[in-house]
Amino acid sequence: MVGHNTWPRRLFGHHLPLFLYVVFLLFPFYYMLIVSVRPDSDLFNTHLNPLIPQRVTLDHYIYLFQSTGFLRWTLNTVVVTVVATFLSIICSILIGYSLGRLRFPGANVIGLAIFLAYLVPPTLLFLPLAQIINAFHLYNTYWALFLTYPTFLIPFAGWLLMGYFRTIPRELEECAMIDGAGRLRAMAAVVLPLALPGLLSAGIFSFTLSWNEFLYALIFMGTGDMKTIPVGTVSELIKSDVYFWGTLMAAGLLGSVPVAVVYSFFVEHYVSGLTAGAVKG
Repeated sequence: MVGHNTWPRRLFGHHLPLFLYVVFLLFPFYYMLIVSVRPDSDLFNTHLNPLIPQRVTLDHYIYLFQSTGFLRWTLNTVVVTVVATFLSIICSILIGYSLGRLRFPGANVIGLAIFLAYLVPPTLLFLPLAQIINAFHLYNTYWALFLTYPTFLIPFAGWLLMGYFRTIPRELEECAMIDGAGRLRAMAAVVLPLALPGLLSAGIFSFTLSWNEFLYALIFMGTGDMKTIPVGTVSELIKSDVYFWGTLMAAGLLGSVPVAVVYSFFVEHYVSGLTAGAVKG
């Protein structure tokens, strides 16, 4: 009798809402796929079912790879994302460790100030950053984004790691230091391995923001062959009021694959790291 009452509750209370939520999340990707494989003549035919393609073509993907610089955009995006994420995580580790593990006056105020810096919109920051980039003659180079992306990656990643480092017992680190390890060695050998979920969370967060960033990439590295995927897709596949919908959807779908792959491999660590950092932060 108990099992009979539990089955409808699981179906309507868990499985059905979860199924609807998954459909809601995956529908945009499904529609992007459908549009990317439909001929242009079918895209503008209102008499055809928009969700089920009658004909399938790869012309949009062929055009994307042969007639645009998509491969170069991908290379630029990968280089910028990997380097900016690496630099940001290194700085965030030092910031999070010092504010979360060391005791000194003003630590909480500094931590709050770092997090508030993340809330400053890029539309206010790009003007002074543009002056700096111009002064160092870094326009249209990788270094323009290597140096500007950490300005919005470090504040949140540092704040997240600060909260996660506080969850690790201090006794473990103190035992290593009693055995003769220095502060940096104790951090590297004891604290960082235990903080791996938090590091992965900060890394995935930084990777996602860097991969999808548009404004800085458009201003500082948006001409010639130095475009990233977001900038190249908008500038090359939208001509005045003409939208290359099939190729746009193909570029959007392919551009989202790396982020989806990263999340699929590290999603468990990502959730646990965000939860722990938010609770202690």
